Amino acid sequence: MNELDRVQIHFDTSSLWVLNIALAVVMFGVSLGISIDDFKRLLKEPKLVLIGLLSQFVLLPFFTYLLILLLKPQASIALGMMMVAACPGGNISNFMTHLAKGNTALSVSLTAFATFLAMFMTPFNFELYGNLYEPTSEILKNVQVEPIELVKLVLLILGVPLFLGMWVRHKNEVFAIKLSKILSPFSIVLFVCIVIIAFTNNLDVFNNYVHHVFLLGISHNLLAILLGFLVAKIFGLSFQNQKTLAIETGIQNSGLGLLLIFTFFNGLGGMAIMAAFWGIWHIISGLFLALYWSKKSKKLVAC
Repeated sequence: MNELDRVQIHFDTSSLWVLNIALAVVMFGVSLGISIDDFKRLLKEPKLVLIGLLSQFVLLPFFTYLLILLLKPQASIALGMMMVAACPGGNISNFMTHLAKGNTALSVSLTAFATFLAMFMTPFNFELYGNLYEPTSEILKNVQVEPIELVKLVLLILGVPLFLGMWVRHKNEVFAIKLSKILSPFSIVLFVCIVIIAFTNNLDVFNNYVHHVFLLGISHNLLAILLGFLVAKIFGLSFQNQKTLAIETGIQNSGLGLLLIFTFFNGLGGMAIMAAFWGIWHIISGLFLALYWSKKSKKLVAC
């Protein structure tokens, strides 16, 4: 393994537990805004469900694998790209879709559905493509990730908070909405602060190696956004839904990816740096795209 693959980002056990809790609280806050009706709405439009899942869980991991075969990045970076691609859409995608004048109801519903499926699809896609590519399969052999343990952690961080939040909303919708308005911003700020502190403590590592992931991260994110947009366009969805799928596919839950990297790979350098860069860049690219589409929509209305 080369130098970057041997780089370890230091993140102690207590910080890892706080990160676990923060991510679970973020998921709980998001799930307070999700109801069973969101799932029912999707089931009434199976075409949108299937296209969204095709883009998120089938095509993005597959095209990520093709991109890796084409560019041949260093092994740990490639594994980081696979981890990000295997994660569900990020929670901030709902806000960005609303800003872009996309289909917010579809975005919320797809986030809920994707989070539910991620309990199984994230470990499956990561193991599948990680073992298909020889350089990353060597890392997996050395690390010996247990698929069952991976599924358990994803269930704990995503599944339990999802069901708890939906249960609270089902029991008392008014309370759930009020709590969500307080909890969601707080939990996201808490999570961001933890990640910032972690990487401030490893700033020298990030500064020395970020150039390895800069262009790869931007290219990978651009691929994800274009993939979601073009898949929706090919299947004849409206422009509003094209914007929604572009954002849903391009905004990944890199926080979950970081948590899995710290838990199972001890902060393996290339993986952690790629996931961290994704976490920063997809917010920049997503907001830029959402603002562009928002202004474009206002011009069309004015005309």
